[in-house]
Amino acid sequence: MKKSLVALAVLAASGAVMAQSSVTLFGVVDAAYAVGNGSISDKTQLRNSGYNSSRLGFRGVEDLGGGMKASFWLEAGVNNDDGTGSASSALNQAQTAANVGTQGLTFNRRSTVSLEGSMGEVRLGRDYTPQFWSETAFDPFGTNGVGTNIAFGKGGLTGVRASNSIGYLSPSMSGLKLWVQTYMGENASTAAKIGNGNAYRITFDQGALALAYAGSKTTTAAGVSNDTSNIAGSYDLGVAKLMAQSNTTKITAAANIKGSVIGALVPMAGGTFRISQSQTEQAGKKSSLTAVGFVNPMSKRTDLYATYGRVSNSGGANVSLNGSSTAVNASSTGYEFGVKHSF
Repeated sequence: MKKSLVALAVLAASGAVMAQSSVTLFGVVDAAYAVGNGSISDKTQLRNSGYNSSRLGFRGVEDLGGGMKASFWLEAGVNNDDGTGSASSALNQAQTAANVGTQGLTFNRRSTVSLEGSMGEVRLGRDYTPQFWSETAFDPFGTNGVGTNIAFGKGGLTGVRASNSIGYLSPSMSGLKLWVQTYMGENASTAAKIGNGNAYRITFDQGALALAYAGSKTTTAAGVSNDTSNIAGSYDLGVAKLMAQSNTTKITAAANIKGSVIGALVPMAGGTFRISQSQTEQAGKKSSLTAVGFVNPMSKRTDLYATYGRVSNSGGANVSLNGSSTAVNASSTGYEFGVKHSF
């Protein structure tokens, strides 16, 4: 009887500890049969991340009491089509190592430690940049697959993530939130501040309406910067979720890059129909992409998907889809069929 009571006491104590601290293993494995057609060459491939980015991650949180908590997030990109890991961009600068792309697993997607309380969250490490979050949140195709928005280099090397970052995320104030971030290239005081930058995002969410304004500015070379901003919004009508965004990138001594996306997510036949029209233009070179797709959930964790896209080029542009090659001012088409499983 005493042994049973001791065992119950131990279990109760361990349960209390577990309630205050937890670690989660999570991930996505996504693969697609993808075909690209261009005026010069075509390409067929089995690719990864056609719907969601394949990844493997660990995250944890500890309750510190008094409304405070500490957390960590380590997330690695996985190329499940060939088993390699995804490269990172240390110091927010171009990588020159010969083995980039064939290295082992790196926590390139996110590697942060955080402190959070009633006043908001302070996050340290490699993280998404605020302006990217709007680009993916207000595109029916996110930033994956043949249907996603075309870009000519928005944001440069920090267009998606930044290393060595310090971020602050505010709590919601009547639907308003603020995210500010600064990041470092960790250069000597006598050197150019390559890889240094700042970013921000202001959002408003109230019921069916969501709005966002975001931007970032990064030093890419001595006297050269990449300054990207976007404005975006969505409205959920119930029968369809409409979304749109507009973005501008200013690069020192180069023509501005301008882009836009309009589209919708439409629930139908037990799944979601996706449609979008996006375009990007720089110095007269213009590419316009029309994409349609359908996502069919097999369960809460498994989806089948299909996407078709067609890009038309003008003004000297030659953007092509799914690894194909197309001539200047010619068009390109692409499609993919895939399966995504999350855990």
